[in-house]
Amino acid sequence: MDKLFNLLPLSQAAAGAGNSTGQLVSTFVTFGLVIVIFYFLIIRPQSKKQKETEKMLSALKKGDHVLTVGGIYGVVQSVKEKTVIVKVDETTKLEFSRASISAIVNQIEEKQEKPAKESKKSKETKIASEDVEKPSEIEEKK
Repeated sequence: MDKLFNLLPLSQAAAGAGNSTGQLVSTFVTFGLVIVIFYFLIIRPQSKKQKETEKMLSALKKGDHVLTVGGIYGVVQSVKEKTVIVKVDETTKLEFSRASISAIVNQIEEKQEKPAKESKKSKETKIASEDVEKPSEIEEKK
């Protein structure tokens, strides 16, 4: 009888070994899902934003209206390899690092004006369609 009780922990350990591989797989699947979620929610959008910023900075040219990280608006006077000279006032020119330019204001205004123009056109179309008399209304007037 003592031999039976001595074998009991060994049989439980053997049954637990099969169960632990199932737990191990579920743990890896959970970590895999967390990594995928982090990739799509954090890493991918950040890399897209970084590419857009690099593209914007490489397209920077003389005459662009810009906004700096510090909140200073100005016009690009000249573009150097690592720096940009921004004209803030008639007599004031400041030299900034390219990385300190946060946005090109021209492009932001153009993007905001396009939807406004489209909505204005749709309103004009709607007003024009209301002014047109329907055939049934014309017959009623006669």
